[in-house]
Amino acid sequence: MRFVIVTGMSGGGKRTALKMLEDTGFYCVDNLPVPLIEKFVELVDTPGSEIKKVALGLDVRADQPFGEVHRILENLKKIGYKYEVLFMDASERVLLKRYKESRRLHPLALEGRVEDGVRKEREILKSMKESSDYVIDTSNLLTRELKEEINRIFVMNEEYNSLMVTILSFGFKNGIPADSDLVFDVRFLPNPYYIDELKPQTGNDKAVQDYVMNFPEAEEFLSKLEDMIHFLIPLYIKEGKYQLVIGIGCTGGKHRSVTLANELYKHMKNKGNYGLKIYHRDVKQGV
Repeated sequence: MRFVIVTGMSGGGKRTALKMLEDTGFYCVDNLPVPLIEKFVELVDTPGSEIKKVALGLDVRADQPFGEVHRILENLKKIGYKYEVLFMDASERVLLKRYKESRRLHPLALEGRVEDGVRKEREILKSMKESSDYVIDTSNLLTRELKEEINRIFVMNEEYNSLMVTILSFGFKNGIPADSDLVFDVRFLPNPYYIDELKPQTGNDKAVQDYVMNFPEAEEFLSKLEDMIHFLIPLYIKEGKYQLVIGIGCTGGKHRSVTLANELYKHMKNKGNYGLKIYHRDVKQGV
């Protein structure tokens, strides 16, 4: 029997992950009282049971002794049960935004501020996150991308990439993305904006790509940037980082930054133990 425990921060996408696991054939149970976990595992793992894949959702609740989870899981391990822990997470900024948009109450801040509940919950779940088999940060993930990640881990059984790298193009005139970990300025390259036939196009168009990458400085910058990022990624993974956002900016975010972001994505794709995606924040600005 494959037994997966799905837990994490409230608002991090736990229920969405459970629904996706259910769609792939897992028998899913959510919000089971902590003291019943052992009995539940015994019942679904009886000889002759047709249930082969189980996912159990566990929340932090004010009325549940979540601290007992670690003791129960250790007991299950001693008895011989194997399990995997999927931890769903998101940044504090994103969690607060999701709560404000949904107008839900945080389970640990029923009479207080959501911010206090999020911080308290993160402290309670700190050791659980550190011991998890998989951590998925949904701060920048689309539902489709989360589904692909769930399928990759639990259906195709591919190697788990603990770090998700996002290459993000942007325009400085619209502000530096707040979630960027690394920011690179490519305004040193000649600007296609001032060439009439290239101005209405973007870095997603071949004519602009050819123009920008025809400059030796662009190729050299790309080579040095890729070397540095591949040097940093193992260090970030070692330190337990789960999200890396690489911002590449030009003036308007339509030509040079988009071209370099696309080139970097092509160079980094399928070259390491990390997930990779690309997003052009300002490419449609003014269109």
